[in-house]
Amino acid sequence: MTATPASIKRIYYVLTVGNTLAASLIWGINTIFLLDAGLNNLEAFAANAFFTAGMVLFEVPTGIVADLRGRRASFLLGTLTLAVTTALYVLLWHVHAPFWQWAVVSALLGLGFTFFSGATEAWLVDALTATGYDGPLDAVFGRAQVASGAAMLTGSVGGGYLAQLTNLGIPFVVRAGVLAVMFVVAAVVMRDLGFTPNREGRPVAEIRRIVRDSVDYGWRVPSVRYLMLAAPFVGGVGVYIFYALQPYLLELWGDPQAYGVAGLVAALLAAAQSAGGFLTTRIRGLFRLRTSALIAAEALSVLAILLIGLVTDFWVVLVLIMLWGLLSAATTPIRQALVNALIPSRQRATILSFDSLMSSTGGVVSQPILGRVADVWSYPASYVVSGVISAFALPFLVLTRAQRAPEDAAVTTTEPPPAPEQTKTAVDATTP
Repeated sequence: MTATPASIKRIYYVLTVGNTLAASLIWGINTIFLLDAGLNNLEAFAANAFFTAGMVLFEVPTGIVADLRGRRASFLLGTLTLAVTTALYVLLWHVHAPFWQWAVVSALLGLGFTFFSGATEAWLVDALTATGYDGPLDAVFGRAQVASGAAMLTGSVGGGYLAQLTNLGIPFVVRAGVLAVMFVVAAVVMRDLGFTPNREGRPVAEIRRIVRDSVDYGWRVPSVRYLMLAAPFVGGVGVYIFYALQPYLLELWGDPQAYGVAGLVAALLAAAQSAGGFLTTRIRGLFRLRTSALIAAEALSVLAILLIGLVTDFWVVLVLIMLWGLLSAATTPIRQALVNALIPSRQRATILSFDSLMSSTGGVVSQPILGRVADVWSYPASYVVSGVISAFALPFLVLTRAQRAPEDAAVTTTEPPPAPEQTKTAVDATTP
């Protein structure tokens, strides 16, 4: 069958839905699961930090896999690794394993996700370009956000109530099963288009190339650099905010065993994600520059996070959580489109992986700190600190806008600038 832009988008949506469904089955109960296994708040969020540390550690090696063996091979390895490590999580929970074992398996979970980061998104953009697509990337990523939100809604509610009806380990077992199904689906429908894997490359040489390309096509381009510098403050804090909601909201609700409530909260965020996906193009239309939309959304997000920590009413906190989720969901596709427009095709997976690495680095640092704040003071105090940390992203977003990159104002592009030198020339020419 001849690939078309429509068929490529359908495959991407299927892969996105399947992965999100698998992941979201445990999103509503993950922190409760870790605490039930005998870990305290510091250890639970330190385990999450080892997960993000694994993402930092393995981003470059898995980027090599995507370049040497292809995006499809990277996706398949990701589903397989996540299925196995998810099963190991259940075993650790069952035996109440010591913290160091949770740390090791959490890092391996991070390995599984790094096979996806960069590679799947790069597969989409390259395949769309190869099949002649010339529409807006914002819309494609926005529709994927809607589909992902629907999958998250299903998985979060299902996982929460499945845990309440059975036990906390069953959603993890089901997650491993869904990942196994996604392995088969990807093996059948996913093909590398618009990209030829460099199968003759050598790993050490590829590591040097990836580092060099990350610097040349990413760090040395001011617009890309400042976006990446903002990522640790947004991404790192975002992981803590999401997972700390589970015990915090049960605390506000007054019943620590109401796992279904925790699942419903994750489902509300899923609904916000879908709504945000629908709003992406409308929000984009309100601003001349993509960065202006990102700055406005981040400022409102900081305010929402601070209020989540300062307000003690369960229902008001729910509304604030919905607002935070809506803002994140609506602007994530805008950021994705901007980053993809700023980087060349050949280095796309590399730069996207490096961008993901920057976000993960923030999670490594912030999660144990915020978990300790929750242990010593309270969950509300940890949210106030989270809001302060996330505010540090704003100056970097303002610096990104100040570059006045042509891609910041573009609304229909799948082709990035041809080389960093040309990009920098264009940027310098429009900078006052």
